[in-house]
This record gives sequence, C-alpha cells and structure tokens, in this order.
Amino acid sequence: MTRVGLLGYGIAGRVFHGPLISSTEGMDLVAIVTANPERQAQARAAYPDAAIVTADELFEMDLDLIVVGTPNRTHVEYAKRAIDKGVAVVVDKPFAPTSAEAKELVASARAKGVPLTVFQNRRWDSDFLTVRKIISQLGDVRRFESRYERWMPEIWDNWREFGAKEEAGGLLYDLGAHLVDQALQLFGPVKSVYAELDLRRPGAQVEDDVFVALTHENGVRSHLWANAHAANHGLRFRVLGSEGAFVISGMDEQEDALDAGRRPTDSDWGYETRSGQLGILGKTIEVPVELGAYEHFYAELQAGRIPVDPMGSVHALEVIEAAFTSVRENRVVEL
Repeated sequence: MTRVGLLGYGIAGRVFHGPLISSTEGMDLVAIVTANPERQAQARAAYPDAAIVTADELFEMDLDLIVVGTPNRTHVEYAKRAIDKGVAVVVDKPFAPTSAEAKELVASARAKGVPLTVFQNRRWDSDFLTVRKIISQLGDVRRFESRYERWMPEIWDNWREFGAKEEAGGLLYDLGAHLVDQALQLFGPVKSVYAELDLRRPGAQVEDDVFVALTHENGVRSHLWANAHAANHGLRFRVLGSEGAFVISGMDEQEDALDAGRRPTDSDWGYETRSGQLGILGKTIEVPVELGAYEHFYAELQAGRIPVDPMGSVHALEVIEAAFTSVRENRVVEL
C-alpha cells in the first residue's frame, strides 16, 4: 500500500484529495493535518483510521506520498520539506506563488530523484474531455473561449480573498490556474498575454472579475474569463474552427458530487445529462459529454506515472504573471 499523508483539510483536502485518495486502489490515507477543531472532527468521522497530526509530526512519519492541499502561501515550504525528505509530493494548484519558486521546486525534485506533480484535476472535467475528443472535427481552430463563472456577490472570510501578495489569492490564481492550464493543454505554449482584472464586489481586496487573452505560438487565440459575481453564466466553452464550432454550457459536476459524499467507486460516477452542440450555425448535432474522471489523477500516480508534468504548471504561472504585468503596465506582454 502507498502510505499517504494529507496536509490541509479545507476545500482541497476535504472535497478533493481525501475522497480521491481513499477511492484509489492501493492507496492508504494514514495521516491528515488540520489545526481547525471542526475540520479535525470532520476528518476523524470521514477517515477513522487516519491519524490527525501536526505538520511537523507528519514529516516525521514513514510515508510514500505527501499531498499539499494547504493555502497557497505554504505550497513551496511544504513541497520543499517533502522533497528534502525524499518523499513523492502532490502540490495543489496553483503550484507556487511565482514561476521562479516553481522552477526551483522542479529543479530540486529532479536533482534528488523525487516524483513531483501538480493537482490540475480539471484536465479530467467532463466538458474538457469532450472538447479534446471532438476538436479534430473542427478543422484549424482559430479561437477558444473558456469561462468559469460563479454567483458569490459577497466577500467570504477565506485566504483566497486576502490581498497580501504572499497569499496568492484572487480569481486569477484560483480559477485562472485551471483556465490557463486547459488552454495550454489544447494549444500549447503562449507567446503574448493581455489581461483585464477588476475588483467589483464591495470590500474586495483581490480581483474577482478576470479576462485574459492569450496568443499561442501556433496562432490560436484563447479568451479566458473568470467571475465571482456573474448572476447569469456564459458558455463554458466555445471553440471556433475552419470547419465548424463546438459550444457547451454548464459546469462539470464532480466537485459537487464529491462534496455530497459520492465517490468514483459509484457505478454512475462522472455521468451527466449535459450535451454540447457541434456543427455550423443551425446545422448542429448534440454531443453527450464524456464521463468526468478526476480519479485518473491518483490512479496514474499509483501506477508509477506522473499525471501532470510540473513544468506545464510553471508555464501557466508565467502566463499568470504576464497577465498581472499586462494590467499593471496596460500593455500586451510578450513571453
């Protein structure tokens, strides 16, 4: 069995990592770190065989894998400690607050022969998997539009809303990390970035309204949106090609399913009734979404493969940093 220690039991640990690790054949969640009494009680109820420990105690344990699901400001510190201990490590997105720190982690892991990967789970979203399946039918793709929009009109008391630079809060680091990663997966490296970032909600310290335009090296243009106060949501994906287009609305349902107690071991896991439209103008066909498959991340890891190359997440951070520069200097940033 792969002995796994989980750092953090907020949304990342409770909703994603804990359920996915415990659903993966061959993995044993043996320790969880959380200082919050309420979360400790939740963790004990969900995983009675796992020890509730401090971070220092976890790093003294005999583990095969350490998962960093703590606030962004601590990702680098804990990943370094895992690498120094010689234990394989998963770091939740965003990989690090800066691309320079992320590169240092990759270099250190390579030098010490420690497996390192980043939890970019939305590569296994149902709708994204559908786009990957049908994209060859569109001819030469010219424009890619992608949105993550929510209706959260009030600020919530969470580090993601804090303005200190070391927190790496705000939507660009949060949802933007997924949006950029998906665009890079589909269309490859980016050569220029333009962005518009705004603070719309009363009391906002970090951007809650995001638009980023990417020009990929292959000429494809990606337009990416994230919004915390969208009372009506736009299309999830719109992909325009020389032979046709694909559009789909709605969101992948795996996060809500995990939060509700469902697991990848359920017989109907990942199934949705949503469909997209593929074709030209009114001449379209319905395309059912692929099965969502977050479980593949840890299954790949358990099989000895790296599910996400961390250098891809380094490039995503370079794009995010370029977006901040674009706003600060009001210009298109060349990479």
